[in-house]
Order: sequence, then structure tokens, then C-alpha cells
Amino acid sequence: MADELNKAALEEYKSSSVEDGGEEGEIVGESDDTASSLGKQITMKHPLEHSWTFWFDNPSGKSKQAAWGSSIRPIYTFSTAEDFWSVYNNIHHPSKLAVGADFHCFKNKIEPKWEDPVCANGGKWTMNFSRGKSDTCWLYTLLALIGEQFDYGDEICGAVINVRVRQEKIALWTRNAANETAQVSIGKQWKEFLDYNDTIGFIFHDDAKKLDRAAKNRYSL
Repeated sequence: MADELNKAALEEYKSSSVEDGGEEGEIVGESDDTASSLGKQITMKHPLEHSWTFWFDNPSGKSKQAAWGSSIRPIYTFSTAEDFWSVYNNIHHPSKLAVGADFHCFKNKIEPKWEDPVCANGGKWTMNFSRGKSDTCWLYTLLALIGEQFDYGDEICGAVINVRVRQEKIALWTRNAANETAQVSIGKQWKEFLDYNDTIGFIFHDDAKKLDRAAKNRYSL
């Protein structure tokens, strides 16, 4: 049943995430027959320390009247390295997503919302990229997450890529914003993993909720 739900959600994502000019339902990667053949050859999978869920916020499902986060939908949950690559190779990368789309990868059972109990007291580091230039850094961020590369990995909730008209943003969400030692360590390691040289800032979710775009960085690197 879980696999059927994953498949149905993934198909819905494929049909709604394509940038204007793309083909609806376009699948990137090998054919079903090829995937089936390869799958039969795999005799052992490599489990990840945590299960992770991809979430998609469809821009066509958003409206000014809707509550924030109400259009976010889980797409696929994976728990092995092989399942990650199977999904990643068959979904659109940030440069191909429609403007306004938000694509998340969070530890399973954690929703990418401020209201989630695990995220409620947290915050986020953010990196900015020119439009269409974040694909590689998004992949490296995902690999660092699922590969448990951070010293304070238990602090991490997940990551999100925001696709906008002129830029793309990758944000790393954490659970305890007040733990400065952990947040600074995570930010430094993230920059090292991605070889990112620009300044990044950390905003508390509480500040973002109260002040919206006026929220200031509490930490900077």
C-alpha cells in the first residue's frame, strides 16, 4: 500500500511540476521496462540511517486566500540509497521546475511547516542562486543530508528549494535555533560541502512568523 501511495503521489508531481513549455507528465530517465530490468538485478539495498520524504508545493495550487502550507503534498518516502537515486533520477531538477514551486526533502514524519512540533523552535540557513544554477548544489545538499555528513545531524529537519522568477533559494531547516554552536557548525559544514563562498544567514522561524520579510539574520557566515 505504501509503495502504491508513493507511486500515485509521484505521478501527480510529474504532471504538475513541469516548467512552462515542458511536456505534462514528462519522466526523466530510463523506460519502465529498463527500470524493471535493473531492479531485478539489485539483490541488496543500502539502508539509510533515517527515512526521508520528498514534499512538493505546487504553485498552481497556491492562492492568497489559502493558509500557508496548505498546498504542500508528500510525494515519495525513501529509506535506502537505491530508492533515493531511483526517485531523484526520475523527477525534475530545480532548473526545470515551474516558477513558484517549492520542493522539500525532510526526515520522515517531520512536515516542512513552522507548525510541526519538531520545527516549531527552529530556524533555517539560506543560500541564493541565479535562476537555473542550483541543480548541483541541491543534489549535494541532499547527499549530505541522507549520508549523515553533519556533525550535528540530529539538529537537521530537512531542506527546501524555492524556485522564483529571478533566483532559486536552498534552505536548510534545523530544530533548535537557540543552539548557536550547533547552527554555526551546520552552516560552516554546509558551505564547505557545496564550496559556497557567499555569505549565508540564519533566521529563526519565530522571527519569520512575526516579522515576515523584515526578519533579520541571527547568525551569519
